[in-house]
Amino acid sequence: MTDLNRRHGLNPPHSEVVNACQHIAPCDALDMGCSNGRNALYLGEQGFNVTAVDSNANAIGMLQSIVAQEGIGNVDAQVYDINQAALQADFGFISCTVTLMFLDPGRVETVIADMQAHTVPGGANLIVCAMDTTAHPCPIAFPFTLNEGQLGALYQGWEMLKYNEDLGTMHNGAQLQFATMLARKPA
Repeated sequence: MTDLNRRHGLNPPHSEVVNACQHIAPCDALDMGCSNGRNALYLGEQGFNVTAVDSNANAIGMLQSIVAQEGIGNVDAQVYDINQAALQADFGFISCTVTLMFLDPGRVETVIADMQAHTVPGGANLIVCAMDTTAHPCPIAFPFTLNEGQLGALYQGWEMLKYNEDLGTMHNGAQLQFATMLARKPA
C-alpha cells in the first residue's frame, strides 16, 4: 500500500493496476469508475497524467479533496456517467477494474467500444470484471457479469498481454470468477 493511500484511509491500489504499470510507460491514463481514487492516486505516483471518472459525486469530491490537500498536479477527478460512453479525449492507458459489473448491461459493449476508440494506437486497456459461469455462478446479483470468453472476443485483434478467467476474492471475501485482461491496441 502506498503512503498516500494509507494516509487517506484508502484501500491499496488494485493488484492488476500495479502489475500493468510494469508493462506500460507513464502516459495519459483514464481510471474508469475510480471511486475514491485508490488506483488514480497510485497511477499519479507512477508518473501517469490521470483523468479519474466516476458517477458518484461524493467519491469524486473526496478524491478532489485529496488531490488539493496533497498538491497533486497530475490527477484530475471528474463526475462522469460511464454508461454514456462519450469519452472526450484519447488515452494511452485505460483502467476499468471491478466497474463494468455495476453498469447498465445494455450499455457495456458500447462502453467497451468507446474505450477502444479512445485508446491511442499502441495504448492499453485493463479490464477486471466479474463473471457468471456454469462452473462458478456469481454469488452477487451484479447488474452485469461476463460470460466465458466474452471479454476476449470483444478485443479480437488486440495483443493480449494478460488474459485469464480465474477465481478471485472481492473485498468482502466473496469468491467469484473474474475475467482479467490487459490488452494492447495495434499500433
